[in-house]
Amino acid sequence: MPSGTTETTRVTPARVTARGWGWRHAGRSSSAVSALDLDIAPGERVLLLGPSGAGKSTLVHALAGVLGDEEDGDSTGELLVDGAHPGTARGRVGLVLQDPDSQVVLARIGDDVAFGCENLAVPRTDIWPRVRAVLAAVGLNLPLDHPTAALSGGQKQRLALAGVLAMSPGLLLLDEPTANLDPAGVLEVRDAVVRGLDRSGATLIVIEHRVEVWQHVVDRVIVLDPAGGVMADGPTALVLSEHGDRLSAAGVWVPNRLPAPPSRLPRSLGAQPEMLLAAEGLVIGRVPFARRAAVAVARDLTLDIHAGRATAVTGANGSGKSTLALTLAGLLAPAGGVLRAGAGLADGLGGEPVRWRSRQLLTRIGTVFQDPEHQFLAATVREDLAIGPRALGLHSTAVSARVDELLVRLRLDHLADANPFTLSGGEKRRLSVATVLATRPRLLVLDEPTFGQDARTWQELVRLLAELLDDGTALVAVTHDEQFVAAVADVNFVLPSPAPGLLVDAS
Repeated sequence: MPSGTTETTRVTPARVTARGWGWRHAGRSSSAVSALDLDIAPGERVLLLGPSGAGKSTLVHALAGVLGDEEDGDSTGELLVDGAHPGTARGRVGLVLQDPDSQVVLARIGDDVAFGCENLAVPRTDIWPRVRAVLAAVGLNLPLDHPTAALSGGQKQRLALAGVLAMSPGLLLLDEPTANLDPAGVLEVRDAVVRGLDRSGATLIVIEHRVEVWQHVVDRVIVLDPAGGVMADGPTALVLSEHGDRLSAAGVWVPNRLPAPPSRLPRSLGAQPEMLLAAEGLVIGRVPFARRAAVAVARDLTLDIHAGRATAVTGANGSGKSTLALTLAGLLAPAGGVLRAGAGLADGLGGEPVRWRSRQLLTRIGTVFQDPEHQFLAATVREDLAIGPRALGLHSTAVSARVDELLVRLRLDHLADANPFTLSGGEKRRLSVATVLATRPRLLVLDEPTFGQDARTWQELVRLLAELLDDGTALVAVTHDEQFVAAVADVNFVLPSPAPGLLVDAS
């Protein structure tokens, strides 16, 4: 990009070829991808679909050259970018991962976006105009010296996308790039990608479960088959119309064929359910890196959490949704106001959840973090699910029964002996939810519980949560999933748009 302009440099778009390609993770008996034959022409824009676990992320990781070597797994056939192994295509391929935290490198957003350009030896006079242009394009309107540690999950996704766009790759790979964004942010980021492609001419492969976001801006849809090869491939409208019923049955989110929400027991308007947690005038905040004082991200919050009721926490990225969830879960101290547990939830403990020990939280409040990998502690899926019940002192028979039930309900039974870190993004999310459900807490606090789910696993997860609500469990869910809110929530607690934080006493 010439200095002083905001135009993206035209690039030579990349070609992608696969011939009988497959990959099996180390320690797995079955392949993540197998018998794949593909030709993607330079400049094509492809939406890559498939049920959860079909190998979509595995494919794009391989194309980016970051899948691993023979110690990490076994490959078959060939997969090429411009006729060469992807590992040799330095600077030609840009990848935005499902987990934006894994792509944050430096402490300030400007430096982080500039990092890739510097590694590609882009002239310094060209780097900073690129940085400013891509940050504006993805809607991350913050000072260049803003700390990356102070960004929300959705803001980090924008940052990761900006860093890749600044490098002007010939092949742009996006793995669920809008998963943790608010509805306005989804369209903003999608349109930023399209503008960048219009200027650069790069080839695009984007993974996104929600087809309607990308269907009108891509040329082609490719659907991976979990059994191997391709289930469907062709122009977008043709694939969705001719194969829509088959794809929907397999779990693909096909517009106008959305899964039916589960039924719930009728709620009596006159009933007064047990109050488990009450917040009044609550101030929530976080302590950024290198600061001793908390930054208040939201003030004067008042809400009650009742047994058998679901509260959705919604709002724009950066409004404090995850911070509120961690505060309600007793994992962050309130920055002000009052947060008290009801007598039934406290069950003999003091009324401040932040003072409870981790073992005391197990059966009281269970938390699912925004990043599912933060909850993985064991070498296999089965062992990870057993940690909580064992910590409660349950007999081995009871532990096995709980684990087996969750494995089947959340379609993880075929992965019981797999390493949790080798799962797909959707599978990791289901496992993180299951690890919390295994201890059967009275209150569940979930951050983006439906992220990365295909239509079938979404329906099963929502059905399971609805059953827990009917049994009296309370639910707080941070979400941008409007369909989830409509299906489950009794209350939609909307946080106001983010405003500049104020320093408050963190003691």
